[in-house]
Amino acid sequence: MSSAEHVSNALRKTASGIRGFDEITGGGVPSGRPTLICGGPGCGKTLFGIEFLIRGALEKGEPGVLMSFEERPEDLIDNTQALGFDLGDLVRRKLLVIDYVKVDRSEIQETGEYDLEGLFVRLNLAIDAIGAKRVLLDTIESLFAGLPNELLLRSELRRLFLWLKEKGVTAIVTGERGTGMLTRHGLEEYISDCVILLDHRVTAQVSTRRLRVVKYRGSTHGTNEYPFIIDTDGITVIPITSVGLVHHAPEERLSTGIPALDDMFGGAGFYRGSSVLLTGSAGTGKTTIAARFAEAACERGERALFFAFEESQDQLARNMASVGMALARHTKSGRLMSSCMRPTLVGLEAHLSGMMRQIDAVKPDVTVIDPISSLLTASAAPDVHAMLIRLIDHLKMQDITVVMTSLLNETSAPATEMGISSIVDTWIDVRDAAVGKDRRRELYVIKSRGMKHSRQVRELTLSDAGINLTDLAPLAGSSMRPVGKKRVT
Repeated sequence: MSSAEHVSNALRKTASGIRGFDEITGGGVPSGRPTLICGGPGCGKTLFGIEFLIRGALEKGEPGVLMSFEERPEDLIDNTQALGFDLGDLVRRKLLVIDYVKVDRSEIQETGEYDLEGLFVRLNLAIDAIGAKRVLLDTIESLFAGLPNELLLRSELRRLFLWLKEKGVTAIVTGERGTGMLTRHGLEEYISDCVILLDHRVTAQVSTRRLRVVKYRGSTHGTNEYPFIIDTDGITVIPITSVGLVHHAPEERLSTGIPALDDMFGGAGFYRGSSVLLTGSAGTGKTTIAARFAEAACERGERALFFAFEESQDQLARNMASVGMALARHTKSGRLMSSCMRPTLVGLEAHLSGMMRQIDAVKPDVTVIDPISSLLTASAAPDVHAMLIRLIDHLKMQDITVVMTSLLNETSAPATEMGISSIVDTWIDVRDAAVGKDRRRELYVIKSRGMKHSRQVRELTLSDAGINLTDLAPLAGSSMRPVGKKRVT
């Protein structure tokens, strides 16, 4: 088969416009076919369908029809305004038709003559009125309320889905999740070409939403559970991993802002676009080293974004002033932007989505996350690990250098609970070492991919004159010994 024939035979897809969803489905929902969105109360089914219509109208110029069996048009308009969607404006511009079909169960009579002809006529008029390309039916259970005859129900469901296909519209049909089945009737999932399951769960008092593509005829798709969030920008689905290891590998090097630390990397510092992990126990200077890297970027005329989970912007500026940094000056100039938030304020997915949005809006050259270990208070280690992989991928795709700090227990070996040490490019460990009756800070580079680096342990000193590294004297009682000679290898 030629490549042209392969393309022509490929399943056509319609982009949903929902961030992240089109990536995991390889382009969106099947064009000209119905897609079933099922889930329990509050999981986001109706919003998913509405955003599908809105993105199509605004971004693709494809008018849509919203046929609701539960909510009145005025209620739908009011409910979605809080999310920044103006359905009323789309109606006035003839990009959307909202039709409320009231289904009274007491008026439904189960007879052999029961059918959906009236619905087809009503839906057909709405579609033709604006030349609609997209349709949302919300929800299917309300339409078939009071029909216990499974054979009749199955027959009418098939007729509905076949009618939508023959009409050539791309449709979203929502359905309530059943007990032990994807839907209440257990029939819709079998006659749908694409089935998406939404789930809203609470684990350890943290609310999370998940999306899974259960079925997609004629197409490959991601089969994992994908976290998603609902905020003022609508729905954002967060893929678990990057689509592929296609990151750039710039040769340019960036100064750490500390000459003695640059010397440990051959006098040049980190690669641009690399990921750097700073680990150590409390009070060893991790935040100070990371802040100096951000300040050095600002001094070069670059933009830096600092995510702080334990200190406010003013507190960070005050504390860093004690070691000779002027972060407030760079904040005032607009080169340094800070985002300060307690990790427990929102769920992990909301943190990731918010950070990605800020990164895309600010377009920084360097980013600092201080500390990533605090995210363990918001979720379990495997979830934090998955989040950080996605975040690092996002930064690498844009050649943004990131420095992350992580708090370690004083007695633990140099490792991280999130298990990301293997995926970062450079790993620096700072420890508080006992020297007789005194203590000192010691720093060494555990690894740095693609560059020569010193394996020598250095003493780290912090003072009002700034940050400095010096060779260790072989003192008794030190927890670490100097490795090699003074020369940086």
